[in-house]
Order: sequence, then structure tokens, then C-alpha cells
Amino acid sequence: MSAAPQTSRCIVTAALTGVLARRDLCPAIPYTPVEIAEEARRAADAGAAIVHIHARTADGGPDWAVETFAEIAAAVRARCDVILNFSTGAVGIPREQRVAHIRALAPEMAALNMGSMNYAIYSRRTKRFHADHVFANPFADIRYFLEAMSEAGVRPELECFDCGHIGNSEPLIDLGVLRRPYQFSLIMGVLGGIPGTVRNLVHQAGSLPEGSRWQVIGIGLEQWKLVAAAVGLGGNVRVGLEDNLYLEEGRMARSNGELVAKAVAMCREQGRGVASCPEARRLLELKEAP
Repeated sequence: MSAAPQTSRCIVTAALTGVLARRDLCPAIPYTPVEIAEEARRAADAGAAIVHIHARTADGGPDWAVETFAEIAAAVRARCDVILNFSTGAVGIPREQRVAHIRALAPEMAALNMGSMNYAIYSRRTKRFHADHVFANPFADIRYFLEAMSEAGVRPELECFDCGHIGNSEPLIDLGVLRRPYQFSLIMGVLGGIPGTVRNLVHQAGSLPEGSRWQVIGIGLEQWKLVAAAVGLGGNVRVGLEDNLYLEEGRMARSNGELVAKAVAMCREQGRGVASCPEARRLLELKEAP
């Protein structure tokens, strides 16, 4: 198994908000559809071709209403040309609800978690777990999501938190429910998943099915060394306030745009251009924008 040679142009994704971090941690985290759309604009202006989106309530909680995702999509489309990637990841939400907005709105891409895991956040400072749950994604659910995405004409973005999640793609490929082109996200640094080291990234990138495209998603400040490594390896990158709040130790980002701008600068320092949104659609073989 080996990934396809990656393009000289790097595709940058911005994960705008997530569901866990709140404004008491970072004032820039957007909640409302308009706030999320403004962050999408800032990210696109800085060089992001894709925005990964969770919906949130006005007070920052998770929101799975199709109407909220529709508001977000309309607000983003009114402000900028970016590829929309909607999340389906959740704990304790029925799978039908987790994919309803994908069926109804058919964004270009949708995130698909490729396996189950312990998902935790631990503080060495306080000696406490601030999150601790089982993130369940059995094969029956993964197949259900893949079939729903296929029916809607939506590209699955295969989110892998560990090496076994990459291996989980094999039976799905054999069954014919996961079809090329494959788009993998290698998520590194979540407690319960693979640690965020360059050694692990090299191993994971080399373990992908033949012909795969991939991006790295580093959690916390370890993100930046993984971005540098992914750029050097020819992969793509994801940054944003969902994954990391800091430009460097002690310097919090004021927007998703600032995080994207740093990633773009890192690409150019290694001699790689950054893909525009139309270029990213072509490179990833995505459908045309609505």
C-alpha cells in the first residue's frame, strides 16, 4: 500500500470551530452561522481552499439541525468561493441525524470517522481529564455513512485517528462501498489516538491505499511541526481553531485566517505553491461548485 505522489501545490483546509473549545478559551471561536461564514471568508482570503464545518448553537453547544447547516452554507457561499466540508462526527447522536444535513445539502465533502476510539483531553497541570468518552464508529455505521454520501454525490474525507483506522478502509474497498479517489485525513495528537510525531506521520502516509490523497491534522501546538513535515512529504494540511488555538507558545490566534496564513507561509518557505479553490477541486476530482 502506498499513497499517490502528491501535487506540488498544497491544499490548505481550515477547520473553523469544532464543538469542544469555547470562547472562554479563545474569543475568536465562531458560534453563529454568520460568525462561521466570516471566519470562512478570513480563511479563504488567507489561502484556504476548503473549510471544515461543525454547526453550533448561539451559546456554543453542538447543533445538528439541517436548517443551521443550510444557513451556514448560504452565508459562506455569499462571502467566498471555498469547498464545503461538513462534519458527521458526534457522540450520542443517532447516525440518521449525523448524516441528515449531508443528504439534504450535498456539500462537496463530508468528514467520515473511520473507527472507534477512546477520545480524551487530559491536563497535566490540573491532573484532570477534561473530556473522556468512547467515540464509537462501528463498520455498520461507517458503511451507512458511505452509502448516504455516495447517494448525495458527496466525497468522504476519511478521518483516521490511528493506524488501525487506515486499515479499516480495506474491507470497505473490497465491498465496493469505498471507491476512488480516496481522500484521507491523518489526525494526530488526540489522546486515545496516535501521538503527533513526524515518525508516525511518515509511517501513516506510507500505509495508505495506492492512489490516496492525504492531509495531516495536528492537534495543539504539535500541529506546526506536522504541517512542516507534511509539506515536505508532499501532502496537504489542515489548520484552524478546531485543532489548535496558538500561532506559537503564548501567542493565541485572533482568527482562522491567521492560522491559515502561517500554514501558507510554511508552504512557500519549502517551495510549494498553495492551491486555489478551483485548483483544489480539480486536484481532488470534486464536483463543480453550486
